[in-house]
Amino acid sequence: MAMMRRAARQVVSALAPHVLRDAPGRSLHAASSGGGKKIVGVFYKGGEYADRNPNFVGCAEHALGIRAWLESHGHQYIVTHDKDGPNCELEKHLADAHVLITTPFHPAYVTADRIARAGNLELLLTAGIGSDHVDLAAAAAAGLTVAEVTGSNTVSVAEDQVMRVLVLARNFLQGHRQAAGGEWDVAAVAHRAYDLEGKTVGTVGAGRIGRLLLQRLRPFGCGLLYHDRLRMEPGVEEELGAGFEADLDAMLPKCDVVVINMPLTDKTRGLFDKERIARMKRGVIIVNNARGAIMDTQAVADACATGHIAGYGGDVWHPQPAPKDHPWRYMPNNAMTPHISGTTIDGQLRYAAGVKDMLERYFKGQDFPAENYIVKEGKLAGQYQ
Repeated sequence: MAMMRRAARQVVSALAPHVLRDAPGRSLHAASSGGGKKIVGVFYKGGEYADRNPNFVGCAEHALGIRAWLESHGHQYIVTHDKDGPNCELEKHLADAHVLITTPFHPAYVTADRIARAGNLELLLTAGIGSDHVDLAAAAAAGLTVAEVTGSNTVSVAEDQVMRVLVLARNFLQGHRQAAGGEWDVAAVAHRAYDLEGKTVGTVGAGRIGRLLLQRLRPFGCGLLYHDRLRMEPGVEEELGAGFEADLDAMLPKCDVVVINMPLTDKTRGLFDKERIARMKRGVIIVNNARGAIMDTQAVADACATGHIAGYGGDVWHPQPAPKDHPWRYMPNNAMTPHISGTTIDGQLRYAAGVKDMLERYFKGQDFPAENYIVKEGKLAGQYQ
């Protein structure tokens, strides 16, 4: 198995990512044997805010709150926020790291080249949900295991989506700017402020987050639709009050609000291009807390400028962090933020606990919860295929 692993590493950077899925994997029962491990974590810097809340465990300074536990068991734990460029701190530790912990909120892009140079790497953990910052096909080819803390911030993201829908529907941002700026112009807000009741909201993707969104929106008296590769059980549809739409392009023109809840894959990258946006209802509101690259960046900006999109909100960008000249920063009626929806304090505590649980299992050679696997034994999870 070790010889297979070395051979896979020698060819991984030369193979096209989309053809690596069937390469042989390596089980953690074999990989995790031995003494102390070197674990590298990459998290956003807390800075002046690091010590303002003892539960702010998601920053680099607090490092998921697992340093003392790891070191007491003889493991080395290196934590940094410095992740980009050939001389960054992450690069210094890749060669002999056994475990790399990353996060969608401050993504360290784990490319095929980085995987090929990480000779001891066995396990890639995402502190949160969404592992598309990892070249998953290359990880599979190299025999790595990739896992995330599935479900850890679904509540956080779904609540954030409801907030953004309401903020955009009620034209709240314009009103708040007036209040902060000493102005008073009711007409400037009221001319495009709407109730949510009676409107049709569609979610593109109805996994854990999409279902929670539908559940939370039902009391508002909306018409609820969903598009997904898998249809829910009839009883679940009835409970949520949601109708299934097998054809995405048939659903979109029916919606006053569209919420994106799908993973970023080769199939979903750029899915919402100029043509698909044009098929949507004029004045549509779009909320995207999934991944920025699902949208055509310039097409979104152009549609906001013309009013075809009445409001666009979300916390995901392409690339991340977003450059200062990113067009979404300057679109009219945007409700954009840095990538924050899944890293509430409650979410951090959940994904920190999930990472610790998987590390404990890894050290013992035990399997993770099945739903946490993104790559296992050379195979990608269904949502990434």
